[in-house]
Amino acid sequence: MVVLGILSYKVFPARFGGQNGVADFYIFFSKENSVVLVTSTNNLLKDIPLSNAHNFLFNQWTGYLNLIYLPRLVKLIAKQKVDVILLEHSYFGWLGILLRFFTGKPFVIHSHNIESHRFKISKRSWWRLYGYYEAWVHQKANFSFFISEADMNWGIQEWRLNPKNCSVITYGTHMQSANSTIEKINSRNILANKYSFKKEETIFLFNGSFNYEPNIECLLNITTHIIPLLNRSPLKYRILICGDHLSNDLKSKLNLFPEIIYTGYVPDMNLYTRAADAFIIPATMATGIKTKLIDALANNLTIISTAIGLKGLDLNGIAEKVKIINNKDWPTFAQQMICIKEQTFIDTPSEFYHQYYWGSIVKKASLILQTL
Repeated sequence: MVVLGILSYKVFPARFGGQNGVADFYIFFSKENSVVLVTSTNNLLKDIPLSNAHNFLFNQWTGYLNLIYLPRLVKLIAKQKVDVILLEHSYFGWLGILLRFFTGKPFVIHSHNIESHRFKISKRSWWRLYGYYEAWVHQKANFSFFISEADMNWGIQEWRLNPKNCSVITYGTHMQSANSTIEKINSRNILANKYSFKKEETIFLFNGSFNYEPNIECLLNITTHIIPLLNRSPLKYRILICGDHLSNDLKSKLNLFPEIIYTGYVPDMNLYTRAADAFIIPATMATGIKTKLIDALANNLTIISTAIGLKGLDLNGIAEKVKIINNKDWPTFAQQMICIKEQTFIDTPSEFYHQYYWGSIVKKASLILQTL
């Protein structure tokens, strides 16, 4: 099977969860199928780890200009003998409709969240208009991949999609088993030397891209609500915060808290995840499945989260790895952090790795695309 992937925004080189989700999907998918990837010009060919890649498209913000590339794409589909067109996100759904008209090839939308919801959270005034467009292109698509069951159910109920034309293709992990205790100790020692942790300190972790409102809101909840509560207890702790695009104002705010270590962007997030005692998600905004949760569980890390922070995550089999706190119940959230080392947790179960390993995910996607 030959699949044409169309990517309308910058992914390569992948630096954070959403970008890794697209990059890893195609890396693993190309082991099962032939992939022709066409991307926007802000993805440099030298950064794309696929042999058959092209980067001539305008990105999603000027996507309508890609109408001039329609003949080029039609010729590429014919030359490469493409069987299925796979669009990352709904932005270029209109292009998928045109390509299907001129080539007869089915197109699939690989949705990574409900975009109109994300635009609403980001306070884009036109989010409702995009919602109408998003529903329309999904209705026109031959098939829709959703990142979570919650998103898929939304599409079926609110957009009236045919359930037979929908499936969950989630974010994944490279890992196939839990980290050993020795691996966690070694990671802890590396970061202890780097940041001068003390042996008795409990290490909490939060990461994300801080040009995204839900992640900024988590930081404010940490500084405004959680740290004052923790500091009323005898707990010795540090909070590692990793990620880029932090504003100068927020950076200055974090510098006021000696308990916080802001690392900036780190190339090996797994090292930090293995070293921590717990991953915290003090969220109060609903978004799609958080890729950071999959990474944390894959690294055998316990999660402390508000209920809304776990939206989209399948909790079957991993309940003992996740501590769920009622939204905005900061005293209970802080108490769970305080007593985290006193609790015994099982390793992330093998069923989790079977479900979220990229190799399993792309095999499921391949079987679906072959039916089209």
